[in-house]
Amino acid sequence: MAGPFQPDELIEALAAVEPAAAGRADAVRVVRSPGRVNLIGEHTDYNEGLVLPAAIDREIRLAYLPTDDRRVELTRLDNGELRGFDLDDPYRATGTWIDYAAATAAALAEAGLPTNGLRGVVASTLPENAGLSSSAAIELAVAWALLGDAADGIDRLTLAQICQRAENAFVGVQSGLMDQFSVSCALAGVALLLDCRSLEWRPVALPGGVALVVCHTGSQRRLEASEYNVRRAECEAAVEGLARLDPSIRSLRDVTPELLARGAATLDPVVARRAAHIVAENERVRTVVAAFEAGDLAAVGEAFHAGHVSLRDLFEISSPELDALVEIAEAVPGVVAARMTGGGFGGCTVNLVRPDAIDTFTTAVLDQYPARTGLDPMVIPVAAAQGVSRIA
Repeated sequence: MAGPFQPDELIEALAAVEPAAAGRADAVRVVRSPGRVNLIGEHTDYNEGLVLPAAIDREIRLAYLPTDDRRVELTRLDNGELRGFDLDDPYRATGTWIDYAAATAAALAEAGLPTNGLRGVVASTLPENAGLSSSAAIELAVAWALLGDAADGIDRLTLAQICQRAENAFVGVQSGLMDQFSVSCALAGVALLLDCRSLEWRPVALPGGVALVVCHTGSQRRLEASEYNVRRAECEAAVEGLARLDPSIRSLRDVTPELLARGAATLDPVVARRAAHIVAENERVRTVVAAFEAGDLAAVGEAFHAGHVSLRDLFEISSPELDALVEIAEAVPGVVAARMTGGGFGGCTVNLVRPDAIDTFTTAVLDQYPARTGLDPMVIPVAAAQGVSRIA
């Protein structure tokens, strides 16, 4: 999605599609909801592991007029598409973007939270299907709009869990908490280390002397519910198998490399590969956090590389396009670290690049990648941003 982005432009756009908003600019509210990039810790969240995401300054903005009825109608400003639903009707999937809004409303109702109708317009600087959590961004934006002023009084982690419930129970993607947590709880300028078992989290300063750069492959990330859910089922199968050796195991978070080595032969080979990725990935999160805090950029680069290889070979969710972007990046002097990010099957890479190398890096990607893939990439410098909030 793309379109008018400043609050006054959004209010004007809302008035153009919703006559009731004309002349009532003081009643219109605007919510901004960021995307996120995960630095390390991929597919560990639903395995009760560790993740290190950051929200980014690419975001969805939703301008809306609260109404007294129980109807929600949203218009996308990039294509003028209008979709809506009634808050008191049972959730019904449509297979379109509005499902994330309707699912959020259903999850809020399930949690016993009162919601209001609204008419709104949505604009975004987030590429869709890029693995940057546009779905979580719309979920949190809609949650804040449906709740109105009450959103300020709800614990941000709790609201993230409600939006995760929307995606799991209603949309049908068995994702972990990381995306909604990132969008809801993020702090500007830092990454967040989240323990997905205890739900304890803390900010982690990004290393000095490097910038965050996202590269979009130009291929749509098709995170089909079935494919994502297969990976989760494979991880659960590993837990079931390894628990026969150690009954205390309740998730892959509990599995040590030694136990996995002892039990791998008892597992289906594919399941064993999935488990090997998760076990090592949790340790990579710890390695990157320690390297960030020590300023050890070489260690960061090694962990990113190992993480990408693991996602490619063990978890098998990379793609030729993602691999090409990582290979191009790693050959550019001044690129400290590169790997695929997000759920996989297309989408984006995350790169840590020295500021004076960004132009060289951009040129290398734009020159080499189309020749290798036939696709046009996007190179997007980003900054770590604040979580969802209302704009005055």
